[in-house]
Amino acid sequence: MMRSLLLFLAAATLASAEVPLAFSFGNVTPRDATQQVLPDSQYSDAQGFGFDAGSQVTALPDGGCTSAAPFHFHVKLAPGSYRIQMELGDQAEATTTVKSEMRRLLWEQVVTQPKEVITREGIVHVRTAQISSTNSVRLKEREQKVEMSAWDNRLTLEFSGTRPAVRSLKITPVTVPVLYLLGDSTVCDQPSEPYASWGQMLPRWFSPSLAVANYAQSGESLRSSFSSRRLEKVVSQLKAGDFVLIQFGHNDEKDKSPGAGAFTTYADLLRQYAQAIQAKQGQPIFVTPVQRRTFDADGKIINSHHDFPAAMKQVAAEMKLPLIDLHALSTQLYEAMGREGSGALFKDGDGTHHNNFGAYELSRCVVEGLRNISLPDLSRHLLPGLPKFDPTHPDDPKQFSVPASIRTMAEKPLGN
Repeated sequence: MMRSLLLFLAAATLASAEVPLAFSFGNVTPRDATQQVLPDSQYSDAQGFGFDAGSQVTALPDGGCTSAAPFHFHVKLAPGSYRIQMELGDQAEATTTVKSEMRRLLWEQVVTQPKEVITREGIVHVRTAQISSTNSVRLKEREQKVEMSAWDNRLTLEFSGTRPAVRSLKITPVTVPVLYLLGDSTVCDQPSEPYASWGQMLPRWFSPSLAVANYAQSGESLRSSFSSRRLEKVVSQLKAGDFVLIQFGHNDEKDKSPGAGAFTTYADLLRQYAQAIQAKQGQPIFVTPVQRRTFDADGKIINSHHDFPAAMKQVAAEMKLPLIDLHALSTQLYEAMGREGSGALFKDGDGTHHNNFGAYELSRCVVEGLRNISLPDLSRHLLPGLPKFDPTHPDDPKQFSVPASIRTMAEKPLGN
């Protein structure tokens, strides 16, 4: 009876998220009001927190949990931005990677020495599809199934590494600036290995003073993203001082309707997006479409986007908007790695969609683009001391250290 009452009270607190929530992992009983998370604590809406069913989580002797395979922990939360504080470490050396929601990278390969415990902080964004009492985002079928973790009323954290050691978690609702993302399959949170996109790597490069909220989706063009109410969803949440990165082009190129084109319908829709964001005192930032892996005989990238990057640049100049030229930065990256070497950036046999390494490198390109557009209100949120990235001298893929997630998918992302 007492345990049922405690679970009920815990669920009520978690659902409201009005006060900080604290969790202690493992078999060591916490001394305060912190919720204890045992290795066999499975998630349920009634309890409001827990691991995935089937997770092979074990307790560490001195407190904390670990697993030989990636594992997920969920907390029932209302939509919004949250600061998470985590203690990592154990009596033995540990290496922990943390991702949030649908594989958004927070920290990779955090090494703690024996008996060392360190605290990491980050900001996560939790959302649902609801816009108002009458409107919701029109989710694709796969979003309602394999991608539902991006839209549910839960915070999902994924832990992995050679020997992850998770000791505690504190969650606090916060009001911070938000960097929203709108785009296609090269931007969105890809749900499963071996695919990844630069948008889900972007949180890695920001301090715990800004939330990254990825509303991009595979297969979307400016027109389809608008009709599925993704822009409406973002605008409904915008506060003065928020930012919106907009990268489209891959799927807009396929519009063969009368009058459709880069300098007509595409440019007009870009203006509409920017004006809607500015009306809420947000800052639109255009991002030219990332290149495809299309090499010519001389080892140079062929522009498969034709006039679309130029049209975006024209609208940005006309409206005096900041622009990140990812089209140019990705060209430099691919050509630096060469026709064969650039394959390390992509899912095998795919010239459009990236793997974890490619998404990571492109996210670094986007960060460099942010540094170059003189937006101090945004760049001040980048991690202190973050080294510069030169796409003509990319990282060595053999040294790449972000572990793969546990979920895999053979189905190709929508769009090309």
